[in-house]
Amino acid sequence: MKKIIFFLIFIILFACKSNDEKLTFIVVQVNDVYEIGAMQNGKVGGLARVATIYNQFKKENPNTLLVHGGDFLSPSLIGTLKDENGQRFAGRQMIEVMNAVEFDLVAFGNHEFDFKYKDFQKRLNESTFQWIATNVQLVLNDTITPFFVEKNNLKTSIPRTVTFNFKDTDGTELKVGFFSATILPNPKEYVDDGDLFQDAINAQKALETSVDITLGLTHLALRQDKLIAKSLPNVPLFFGGHEHTNMLVPVGNALISKADANAKTVYVHTITFDKKTKKTTVTSELISLDETVSEDKKIAKIVQRWNVLLDEKLKEIVKDPYEVIYTTAIPLNGLDKPTRSTQTNLGSIIATAMAQAFGDAKIDAAFVNGGSIRIDDELHETINGVDIFRVLPFGGGINKIDITGDLLERTLQYGRLRTGTGAYLQHHNINYDDVTKKWKIGGKLINKNKIYTVVVTDYLLLGRDIPFLKTGAKGLVKVYENKPEDLASDVRKVVIQYLKRLEVASEN
Repeated sequence: MKKIIFFLIFIILFACKSNDEKLTFIVVQVNDVYEIGAMQNGKVGGLARVATIYNQFKKENPNTLLVHGGDFLSPSLIGTLKDENGQRFAGRQMIEVMNAVEFDLVAFGNHEFDFKYKDFQKRLNESTFQWIATNVQLVLNDTITPFFVEKNNLKTSIPRTVTFNFKDTDGTELKVGFFSATILPNPKEYVDDGDLFQDAINAQKALETSVDITLGLTHLALRQDKLIAKSLPNVPLFFGGHEHTNMLVPVGNALISKADANAKTVYVHTITFDKKTKKTTVTSELISLDETVSEDKKIAKIVQRWNVLLDEKLKEIVKDPYEVIYTTAIPLNGLDKPTRSTQTNLGSIIATAMAQAFGDAKIDAAFVNGGSIRIDDELHETINGVDIFRVLPFGGGINKIDITGDLLERTLQYGRLRTGTGAYLQHHNINYDDVTKKWKIGGKLINKNKIYTVVVTDYLLLGRDIPFLKTGAKGLVKVYENKPEDLASDVRKVVIQYLKRLEVASEN
Protein backbone atom coordinates (compact mmCIF):
# COMPACT_ATOMS: atom_id res chain seq x y z
CA MET A 1 0.00 0.00 0.00
CA LYS A 2 2.83 2.44 0.93
CA LYS A 3 4.49 1.78 -2.41
CA ILE A 4 1.24 2.64 -4.21
CA ILE A 5 0.84 5.87 -2.23
CA PHE A 6 4.42 6.94 -2.93
CA PHE A 7 3.90 6.10 -6.57
CA LEU A 8 0.72 8.24 -6.74
CA ILE A 9 2.49 11.16 -5.04
CA PHE A 10 5.33 10.83 -7.53
CA ILE A 11 2.89 10.85 -10.44
CA ILE A 12 1.08 13.94 -9.06
CA LEU A 13 4.34 15.82 -8.49
CA PHE A 14 5.58 14.89 -11.93
CA ALA A 15 2.30 16.00 -13.47
CA CYS A 16 2.49 19.34 -11.65
CA LYS A 17 5.96 19.97 -13.00
CA SER A 18 5.11 18.91 -16.57
CA ASN A 19 4.38 21.64 -19.12
CA ASP A 20 0.69 21.52 -20.02
CA GLU A 21 1.04 24.45 -22.47
CA LYS A 22 -1.61 26.40 -20.54
CA LEU A 23 -1.04 29.59 -18.63
CA THR A 24 -3.40 31.70 -16.55
CA PHE A 25 -2.86 35.39 -15.97
CA ILE A 26 -4.98 38.11 -14.38
CA VAL A 27 -5.76 41.66 -15.48
CA VAL A 28 -7.19 44.15 -12.97
CA GLN A 29 -8.88 46.99 -14.85
CA VAL A 30 -9.92 50.55 -13.94
CA ASN A 31 -10.87 53.49 -16.15
CA ASP A 32 -11.99 57.11 -15.86
CA VAL A 33 -10.61 57.77 -12.37
CA TYR A 34 -10.57 61.48 -11.54
CA GLU A 35 -10.23 61.37 -7.77
CA ILE A 36 -7.25 59.92 -5.90
CA GLY A 37 -9.30 59.42 -2.73
CA ALA A 38 -12.48 57.63 -1.77
CA MET A 39 -15.91 59.15 -2.32
CA GLN A 40 -19.20 59.27 -0.42
CA ASN A 41 -17.44 60.19 2.83
CA GLY A 42 -14.75 57.60 2.27
CA LYS A 43 -17.12 54.70 1.73
CA VAL A 44 -16.57 54.03 -1.97
CA GLY A 45 -13.63 53.89 -4.38
CA GLY A 46 -10.19 55.39 -4.00
CA LEU A 47 -6.85 54.33 -5.44
CA ALA A 48 -5.79 52.98 -2.04
CA ARG A 49 -8.49 50.31 -2.42
CA VAL A 50 -7.40 49.65 -6.01
CA ALA A 51 -3.90 48.96 -4.68
CA THR A 52 -5.29 46.50 -2.13
CA ILE A 53 -7.16 44.49 -4.77
CA TYR A 54 -4.21 44.50 -7.15
CA ASN A 55 -1.76 43.35 -4.50
CA GLN A 56 -4.09 40.58 -3.34
CA PHE A 57 -4.38 39.09 -6.81
CA LYS A 58 -0.70 39.56 -7.59
CA LYS A 59 0.16 37.67 -4.41
CA GLU A 60 -2.02 34.76 -5.57
CA ASN A 61 -0.73 34.89 -9.15
CA PRO A 62 2.48 36.80 -9.99
CA ASN A 63 1.24 36.97 -13.59
CA THR A 64 -1.12 39.83 -12.73
CA LEU A 65 -1.37 43.21 -14.44
CA LEU A 66 -3.04 46.46 -13.38
CA VAL A 67 -4.23 48.49 -16.37
CA HIS A 68 -5.94 51.86 -16.75
CA GLY A 69 -8.25 52.63 -19.68
CA GLY A 70 -7.55 56.37 -19.66
CA ASP A 71 -8.94 59.64 -18.25
CA PHE A 72 -7.28 60.52 -14.95
CA LEU A 73 -5.11 63.64 -15.32
CA SER A 74 -8.21 65.83 -15.57
CA PRO A 75 -10.62 67.03 -14.33
CA SER A 76 -10.34 67.28 -10.56
CA LEU A 77 -10.55 70.02 -7.98
CA ILE A 78 -6.96 69.50 -6.83
CA GLY A 79 -5.77 69.76 -10.41
CA THR A 80 -7.21 73.27 -10.80
CA LEU A 81 -5.34 74.66 -7.77
CA LYS A 82 -1.86 76.23 -7.84
CA ASP A 83 1.37 75.41 -6.03
CA GLU A 84 3.70 77.86 -4.28
CA ASN A 85 5.15 78.87 -7.67
CA GLY A 86 1.77 79.73 -9.11
CA GLN A 87 1.69 76.61 -11.30
CA ARG A 88 -1.47 74.51 -11.43
CA PHE A 89 -1.11 70.98 -10.10
CA ALA A 90 -2.73 69.82 -13.35
CA GLY A 91 -2.83 66.12 -12.52
CA ARG A 92 0.42 66.00 -10.55
CA GLN A 93 -1.38 64.38 -7.63
CA MET A 94 -2.72 61.58 -9.82
CA ILE A 95 0.70 60.75 -11.29
CA GLU A 96 2.26 60.52 -7.83
CA VAL A 97 -0.43 58.17 -6.54
CA MET A 98 -0.50 56.02 -9.69
CA ASN A 99 3.29 55.69 -9.57
CA ALA A 100 3.00 54.45 -5.98
CA VAL A 101 0.24 51.97 -6.89
CA GLU A 102 2.58 50.69 -9.63
CA PHE A 103 0.25 50.47 -12.61
CA ASP A 104 1.56 48.17 -15.32
CA LEU A 105 -0.03 49.72 -18.41
CA VAL A 106 -1.93 52.96 -19.00
CA ALA A 107 -3.69 54.25 -22.12
CA PHE A 108 -4.39 57.87 -22.95
CA GLY A 109 -7.93 59.14 -22.49
CA ASN A 110 -9.24 62.33 -24.09
CA HIS A 111 -8.99 64.23 -20.78
CA GLU A 112 -5.25 63.60 -20.58
CA PHE A 113 -5.03 66.34 -23.20
CA ASP A 114 -7.00 69.00 -21.29
CA PHE A 115 -3.77 70.82 -20.43
CA LYS A 116 -1.35 72.88 -22.42
CA TYR A 117 1.50 70.86 -23.87
CA LYS A 118 4.04 72.14 -21.33
CA ASP A 119 2.02 70.85 -18.37
CA PHE A 120 1.10 67.64 -20.17
CA GLN A 121 4.75 66.85 -20.87
CA LYS A 122 5.64 67.45 -17.22
CA ARG A 123 3.14 64.80 -16.19
CA LEU A 124 4.57 62.32 -18.69
CA ASN A 125 8.08 62.95 -17.40
CA GLU A 126 6.96 62.40 -13.78
CA SER A 127 5.35 59.04 -14.52
CA THR A 128 7.09 55.72 -13.86
CA PHE A 129 4.41 53.39 -15.25
CA GLN A 130 4.24 52.18 -18.86
CA TRP A 131 2.15 54.21 -21.32
CA ILE A 132 0.80 52.96 -24.63
CA ALA A 133 -0.30 55.11 -27.59
CA THR A 134 -1.30 53.36 -30.80
CA ASN A 135 -3.07 56.16 -32.66
CA VAL A 136 -2.29 59.41 -30.79
CA GLN A 137 1.03 61.11 -31.50
CA LEU A 138 2.76 64.40 -30.73
CA VAL A 139 2.68 67.34 -33.13
CA LEU A 140 5.80 69.38 -32.50
CA ASN A 141 7.25 72.00 -34.86
CA ASP A 142 4.94 70.77 -37.64
CA THR A 143 6.34 67.26 -37.22
CA ILE A 144 4.35 64.22 -36.09
CA THR A 145 6.34 62.04 -33.73
CA PRO A 146 5.62 59.61 -30.87
CA PHE A 147 4.94 61.04 -27.42
CA PHE A 148 7.84 60.48 -25.06
CA VAL A 149 8.89 60.40 -21.43
CA GLU A 150 12.04 62.36 -20.64
CA LYS A 151 14.21 61.60 -17.63
CA ASN A 152 17.78 62.83 -17.10
CA ASN A 153 17.76 64.31 -20.63
CA LEU A 154 17.00 60.88 -22.06
CA LYS A 155 13.82 60.61 -24.13
CA THR A 156 11.98 57.30 -24.31
CA SER A 157 9.25 57.07 -26.94
CA ILE A 158 5.83 55.84 -25.86
CA PRO A 159 5.25 52.72 -27.98
CA ARG A 160 2.29 51.86 -30.19
CA THR A 161 2.23 48.34 -28.73
CA VAL A 162 3.46 46.76 -25.51
CA THR A 163 4.27 43.09 -24.85
CA PHE A 164 4.37 41.27 -21.51
CA ASN A 165 6.18 37.96 -21.03
CA PHE A 166 4.62 35.53 -18.55
CA LYS A 167 5.90 32.23 -17.18
CA ASP A 168 4.26 29.81 -14.77
CA THR A 169 5.63 27.16 -12.42
CA ASP A 170 5.30 24.32 -14.91
CA GLY A 171 7.47 26.10 -17.44
CA THR A 172 4.83 27.41 -19.83
CA GLU A 173 5.80 30.75 -21.33
CA LEU A 174 3.38 33.21 -22.87
CA LYS A 175 3.69 36.49 -24.75
CA VAL A 176 0.76 38.87 -24.39
CA GLY A 177 0.60 41.93 -26.65
CA PHE A 178 -1.47 45.09 -26.12
CA PHE A 179 -2.56 47.78 -28.54
CA SER A 180 -4.63 50.87 -27.73
CA ALA A 181 -7.06 53.34 -29.27
CA THR A 182 -8.00 56.80 -27.99
CA ILE A 183 -10.89 59.06 -28.92
CA LEU A 184 -10.30 62.82 -29.11
CA PRO A 185 -13.67 64.63 -29.08
CA ASN A 186 -11.95 68.04 -29.00
CA PRO A 187 -8.98 68.87 -31.25
CA LYS A 188 -5.68 69.79 -29.58
CA GLU A 189 -2.91 71.57 -31.44
CA TYR A 190 -0.20 69.26 -30.10
CA VAL A 191 -2.06 65.99 -30.73
CA ASP A 192 -2.47 64.04 -33.95
CA ASP A 193 -5.15 61.42 -33.36
CA GLY A 194 -4.36 59.44 -36.51
CA ASP A 195 -6.93 56.93 -37.72
CA LEU A 196 -7.95 55.17 -34.52
CA PHE A 197 -9.66 52.28 -36.35
CA GLN A 198 -6.98 51.55 -38.92
CA ASP A 199 -4.12 52.20 -36.49
CA ALA A 200 -5.60 49.70 -34.03
CA ILE A 201 -6.11 47.11 -36.77
CA ASN A 202 -2.57 47.57 -38.10
CA ALA A 203 -1.08 47.31 -34.61
CA GLN A 204 -2.97 44.11 -33.82
CA LYS A 205 -2.01 42.52 -37.12
CA ALA A 206 1.65 43.34 -36.51
CA LEU A 207 1.48 42.04 -32.94
CA GLU A 208 -0.12 38.68 -33.66
CA THR A 209 2.92 37.49 -35.61
CA SER A 210 5.13 37.73 -32.53
CA VAL A 211 2.84 37.07 -29.53
CA ASP A 212 0.49 34.34 -28.39
CA ILE A 213 -2.47 36.57 -27.62
CA THR A 214 -3.39 40.22 -28.31
CA LEU A 215 -5.60 42.42 -26.13
CA GLY A 216 -6.99 45.92 -26.55
CA LEU A 217 -6.72 48.77 -24.03
CA THR A 218 -9.02 51.46 -25.36
CA HIS A 219 -10.64 54.78 -24.49
CA LEU A 220 -13.51 54.94 -26.95
CA ALA A 221 -17.25 55.28 -27.13
CA LEU A 222 -18.85 51.82 -26.96
CA ARG A 223 -19.97 51.96 -30.59
CA GLN A 224 -16.33 52.49 -31.63
CA ASP A 225 -15.15 49.62 -29.44
CA LYS A 226 -17.74 47.40 -31.14
CA LEU A 227 -16.54 48.37 -34.60
CA ILE A 228 -12.94 47.55 -33.76
CA ALA A 229 -13.95 44.28 -32.06
CA LYS A 230 -15.85 43.21 -35.19
CA SER A 231 -12.78 44.00 -37.30
CA LEU A 232 -10.46 42.02 -35.01
CA PRO A 233 -12.20 38.71 -34.24
CA ASN A 234 -8.99 37.18 -32.86
CA VAL A 235 -8.87 39.63 -29.95
CA PRO A 236 -10.78 38.06 -27.04
CA LEU A 237 -10.96 41.05 -24.70
CA PHE A 238 -11.00 44.85 -24.90
CA PHE A 239 -10.39 46.77 -21.66
CA GLY A 240 -12.28 49.99 -22.30
CA GLY A 241 -13.00 53.42 -20.90
CA HIS A 242 -14.81 56.69 -21.70
CA GLU A 243 -18.24 55.51 -20.56
CA HIS A 244 -18.54 55.84 -16.79
CA THR A 245 -20.85 52.90 -16.04
CA ASN A 246 -19.71 49.28 -15.73
CA MET A 247 -20.48 46.97 -18.63
CA LEU A 248 -19.41 43.65 -20.08
CA VAL A 249 -20.54 43.58 -23.70
CA PRO A 250 -20.12 40.52 -25.95
CA VAL A 251 -19.20 41.13 -29.60
CA GLY A 252 -18.87 37.86 -31.44
CA ASN A 253 -16.38 35.84 -29.41
CA ALA A 254 -14.92 38.95 -27.77
CA LEU A 255 -15.82 40.95 -24.67
CA ILE A 256 -15.70 44.71 -24.13
CA SER A 257 -15.39 45.59 -20.45
CA LYS A 258 -15.62 48.92 -18.63
CA ALA A 259 -15.63 49.50 -14.89
CA ASP A 260 -17.46 52.29 -13.06
CA ALA A 261 -15.78 55.68 -13.01
CA ASN A 262 -13.73 56.82 -10.03
CA ALA A 263 -12.84 53.24 -9.08
CA LYS A 264 -16.21 52.55 -7.52
CA THR A 265 -15.65 49.14 -9.08
CA VAL A 266 -12.79 47.27 -10.72
CA TYR A 267 -13.01 44.48 -13.27
CA VAL A 268 -10.84 41.47 -12.57
CA HIS A 269 -10.30 39.23 -15.59
CA THR A 270 -8.84 35.73 -15.25
CA ILE A 271 -7.50 34.70 -18.65
CA THR A 272 -6.27 31.21 -19.54
CA PHE A 273 -4.55 30.57 -22.86
CA ASP A 274 -3.86 27.11 -24.30
CA LYS A 275 -0.82 27.27 -26.57
CA LYS A 276 -1.71 23.95 -28.19
CA THR A 277 -5.29 24.74 -29.16
CA LYS A 278 -4.82 28.56 -29.25
CA LYS A 279 -8.02 28.79 -27.23
CA THR A 280 -8.58 31.62 -24.76
CA THR A 281 -10.89 31.37 -21.77
CA VAL A 282 -11.93 34.56 -19.98
CA THR A 283 -13.70 34.84 -16.63
CA SER A 284 -14.61 38.38 -15.57
CA GLU A 285 -15.60 39.52 -12.09
CA LEU A 286 -16.81 43.01 -11.17
CA ILE A 287 -15.66 43.89 -7.65
CA SER A 288 -17.17 46.81 -5.72
CA LEU A 289 -14.62 48.89 -3.88
CA ASP A 290 -16.67 49.66 -0.79
CA GLU A 291 -15.95 49.58 2.93
CA THR A 292 -15.40 45.82 2.84
CA VAL A 293 -12.14 46.48 0.94
CA SER A 294 -9.40 47.93 3.14
CA GLU A 295 -7.20 50.79 1.97
CA ASP A 296 -3.55 50.17 1.28
CA LYS A 297 -1.76 52.12 4.03
CA LYS A 298 1.07 53.42 1.86
CA ILE A 299 -1.29 54.80 -0.78
CA ALA A 300 -3.75 56.15 1.79
CA LYS A 301 -0.92 58.16 3.39
CA ILE A 302 -0.06 59.84 0.08
CA VAL A 303 -3.74 60.60 -0.59
CA GLN A 304 -4.12 62.14 2.86
CA ARG A 305 -1.12 64.41 2.27
CA TRP A 306 -2.73 65.72 -0.92
CA ASN A 307 -6.06 66.25 0.86
CA VAL A 308 -4.34 68.37 3.52
CA LEU A 309 -2.73 70.42 0.76
CA LEU A 310 -6.13 70.77 -0.92
CA ASP A 311 -7.59 72.30 2.23
CA GLU A 312 -4.69 74.74 2.53
CA LYS A 313 -4.96 75.90 -1.09
CA LEU A 314 -8.73 76.29 -0.98
CA LYS A 315 -8.43 78.68 1.92
CA GLU A 316 -6.34 80.94 -0.33
CA ILE A 317 -9.32 81.18 -2.72
CA VAL A 318 -12.32 81.03 -0.41
CA LYS A 319 -12.06 82.52 3.07
CA ASP A 320 -14.02 79.69 4.64
CA PRO A 321 -14.33 76.88 2.06
CA TYR A 322 -16.10 74.59 4.52
CA GLU A 323 -18.71 77.12 5.58
CA VAL A 324 -22.15 75.59 5.20
CA ILE A 325 -23.93 77.44 2.39
CA TYR A 326 -26.99 75.23 2.02
CA THR A 327 -28.82 72.48 3.87
CA THR A 328 -30.83 69.86 2.02
CA ALA A 329 -33.13 67.14 3.32
CA ILE A 330 -32.97 65.37 -0.03
CA PRO A 331 -29.57 64.29 -1.44
CA LEU A 332 -28.52 66.29 -4.50
CA ASN A 333 -27.77 63.81 -7.26
CA GLY A 334 -24.45 64.39 -9.03
CA LEU A 335 -23.82 60.77 -9.99
CA ASP A 336 -22.55 60.33 -13.53
CA LYS A 337 -25.23 58.03 -14.93
CA PRO A 338 -28.31 60.10 -14.02
CA THR A 339 -26.53 63.40 -14.72
CA ARG A 340 -25.99 62.24 -18.30
CA SER A 341 -29.41 60.69 -18.85
CA THR A 342 -32.16 62.45 -16.91
CA GLN A 343 -32.99 65.75 -15.25
CA THR A 344 -31.58 65.70 -11.71
CA ASN A 345 -32.19 68.00 -8.78
CA LEU A 346 -28.54 69.10 -8.78
CA GLY A 347 -28.67 69.81 -12.50
CA SER A 348 -31.80 71.85 -11.98
CA ILE A 349 -30.14 73.89 -9.21
CA ILE A 350 -27.15 74.69 -11.42
CA ALA A 351 -29.29 75.74 -14.38
CA THR A 352 -31.63 77.78 -12.19
CA ALA A 353 -28.67 79.53 -10.57
CA MET A 354 -27.38 80.39 -14.06
CA ALA A 355 -30.75 81.87 -15.03
CA GLN A 356 -30.96 84.00 -11.89
CA ALA A 357 -27.36 85.27 -12.10
CA PHE A 358 -28.41 88.14 -14.35
CA GLY A 359 -30.70 89.74 -11.79
CA ASP A 360 -33.85 91.28 -13.17
CA ALA A 361 -32.99 90.56 -16.79
CA LYS A 362 -35.66 88.59 -18.62
CA ILE A 363 -34.36 85.04 -18.96
CA ASP A 364 -36.50 82.45 -20.72
CA ALA A 365 -34.41 79.37 -19.90
CA ALA A 366 -30.96 78.03 -19.05
CA PHE A 367 -29.06 74.82 -19.67
CA VAL A 368 -25.69 73.21 -19.01
CA ASN A 369 -24.05 70.08 -20.43
CA GLY A 370 -24.25 67.17 -18.00
CA GLY A 371 -20.58 66.37 -18.67
CA SER A 372 -19.49 69.49 -16.82
CA ILE A 373 -20.82 67.98 -13.56
CA ARG A 374 -17.92 65.77 -12.45
CA ILE A 375 -18.42 64.91 -8.80
CA ASP A 376 -19.97 61.48 -9.51
CA ASP A 377 -21.46 61.52 -6.03
CA GLU A 378 -24.44 62.71 -4.03
CA LEU A 379 -24.39 65.78 -1.80
CA HIS A 380 -26.00 65.08 1.56
CA GLU A 381 -27.40 67.42 4.25
CA THR A 382 -24.91 70.28 4.75
CA ILE A 383 -23.26 71.60 1.58
CA ASN A 384 -20.21 73.87 1.47
CA GLY A 385 -18.19 75.73 -1.13
CA VAL A 386 -15.75 72.86 -1.59
CA ASP A 387 -18.64 70.63 -2.63
CA ILE A 388 -19.58 73.02 -5.43
CA PHE A 389 -15.98 73.26 -6.62
CA ARG A 390 -15.93 69.45 -6.78
CA VAL A 391 -19.19 69.43 -8.70
CA LEU A 392 -17.86 71.87 -11.30
CA PRO A 393 -14.05 71.57 -11.31
CA PHE A 394 -13.76 73.00 -14.83
CA GLY A 395 -15.33 76.27 -13.71
CA GLY A 396 -15.74 78.64 -16.62
CA GLY A 397 -18.22 81.43 -17.19
CA ILE A 398 -21.84 81.62 -18.23
CA ASN A 399 -23.29 83.71 -21.05
CA LYS A 400 -26.63 85.30 -21.76
CA ILE A 401 -27.56 84.74 -25.40
CA ASP A 402 -30.41 85.57 -27.79
CA ILE A 403 -31.31 82.51 -29.85
CA THR A 404 -34.02 81.66 -32.35
CA GLY A 405 -36.61 79.08 -31.35
CA ASP A 406 -35.50 76.95 -34.28
CA LEU A 407 -31.87 76.70 -33.11
CA LEU A 408 -32.96 76.33 -29.49
CA GLU A 409 -35.21 73.38 -30.34
CA ARG A 410 -32.47 71.73 -32.43
CA THR A 411 -30.05 72.14 -29.52
CA LEU A 412 -32.40 70.65 -26.94
CA GLN A 413 -33.25 67.74 -29.21
CA TYR A 414 -29.57 67.07 -29.90
CA GLY A 415 -28.88 66.93 -26.16
CA ARG A 416 -31.84 64.60 -25.55
CA LEU A 417 -30.62 62.19 -28.22
CA ARG A 418 -27.17 62.13 -26.58
CA THR A 419 -28.50 60.42 -23.46
CA GLY A 420 -25.67 58.70 -21.63
CA THR A 421 -23.04 61.19 -22.78
CA GLY A 422 -21.72 64.50 -21.50
CA ALA A 423 -23.75 66.34 -24.17
CA TYR A 424 -27.01 65.56 -22.36
CA LEU A 425 -28.41 68.87 -21.06
CA GLN A 426 -29.50 69.76 -17.54
CA HIS A 427 -31.94 72.66 -17.79
CA HIS A 428 -34.20 75.29 -16.19
CA ASN A 429 -37.74 76.28 -17.30
CA ILE A 430 -37.63 73.71 -20.10
CA ASN A 431 -39.55 70.48 -20.47
CA TYR A 432 -40.08 67.80 -23.11
CA ASP A 433 -43.54 66.36 -23.68
CA ASP A 434 -43.15 62.61 -24.26
CA VAL A 435 -46.64 62.36 -25.73
CA THR A 436 -46.48 65.16 -28.30
CA LYS A 437 -42.71 64.91 -28.75
CA LYS A 438 -42.50 68.68 -28.40
CA TRP A 439 -40.30 71.03 -26.38
CA LYS A 440 -41.76 73.73 -24.17
CA ILE A 441 -40.35 76.87 -22.55
CA GLY A 442 -42.27 78.03 -19.49
CA GLY A 443 -45.02 75.56 -20.31
CA LYS A 444 -45.52 76.88 -23.86
CA LEU A 445 -44.47 75.23 -27.11
CA ILE A 446 -41.29 76.68 -28.59
CA ASN A 447 -42.01 79.11 -31.40
CA LYS A 448 -39.34 78.53 -34.04
CA ASN A 449 -39.56 82.13 -35.22
CA LYS A 450 -39.34 83.72 -31.78
CA ILE A 451 -36.13 85.06 -30.21
CA TYR A 452 -35.47 83.61 -26.74
CA THR A 453 -33.04 84.87 -24.12
CA VAL A 454 -31.21 81.90 -22.65
CA VAL A 455 -28.22 81.38 -20.34
CA VAL A 456 -25.60 78.76 -21.26
CA THR A 457 -22.04 77.97 -20.21
CA ASP A 458 -19.26 79.46 -22.30
CA TYR A 459 -18.03 75.91 -22.94
CA LEU A 460 -21.16 75.12 -24.95
CA LEU A 461 -20.56 78.16 -27.16
CA LEU A 462 -17.31 76.56 -28.35
CA GLY A 463 -19.37 74.05 -30.35
CA ARG A 464 -17.81 71.01 -28.73
CA ASP A 465 -20.56 68.95 -27.15
CA ILE A 466 -23.14 70.46 -29.52
CA PRO A 467 -21.26 71.18 -32.77
CA PHE A 468 -23.78 73.59 -34.33
CA LEU A 469 -24.19 75.72 -31.19
CA LYS A 470 -21.27 78.11 -31.29
CA THR A 471 -20.52 81.78 -31.72
CA GLY A 472 -21.39 82.84 -35.26
CA ALA A 473 -23.92 80.06 -35.82
CA LYS A 474 -27.08 80.83 -37.78
CA GLY A 475 -29.83 81.41 -35.25
CA LEU A 476 -27.48 82.60 -32.51
CA VAL A 477 -28.59 86.22 -32.68
CA LYS A 478 -26.48 87.74 -29.90
CA VAL A 479 -23.96 86.75 -27.23
CA TYR A 480 -23.88 89.30 -24.42
CA GLU A 481 -20.35 90.11 -23.25
CA ASN A 482 -19.40 89.55 -19.63
CA LYS A 483 -16.91 91.65 -17.73
CA PRO A 484 -14.11 89.79 -15.88
CA GLU A 485 -15.37 91.10 -12.55
CA ASP A 486 -18.90 89.87 -13.20
CA LEU A 487 -20.30 87.05 -11.11
CA ALA A 488 -21.01 85.29 -14.41
CA SER A 489 -17.28 84.79 -15.01
CA ASP A 490 -17.34 81.66 -12.81
CA VAL A 491 -20.30 79.29 -12.77
CA ARG A 492 -19.19 77.93 -9.37
CA LYS A 493 -19.56 81.32 -7.72
CA VAL A 494 -22.95 81.66 -9.41
CA VAL A 495 -24.15 78.41 -7.84
CA ILE A 496 -22.69 79.23 -4.41
CA GLN A 497 -24.42 82.61 -4.33
CA TYR A 498 -27.72 81.05 -5.38
CA LEU A 499 -27.55 78.36 -2.68
CA LYS A 500 -26.72 80.97 -0.05
CA ARG A 501 -29.84 82.91 -1.04
CA LEU A 502 -31.94 79.76 -0.81
CA GLU A 503 -30.51 79.01 2.62
CA VAL A 504 -31.30 82.52 3.92
CA ALA A 505 -34.82 82.33 2.48
CA SER A 506 -35.43 78.99 4.19
CA GLU A 507 -34.38 80.46 7.56
CA ASN A 508 -36.77 83.41 7.30
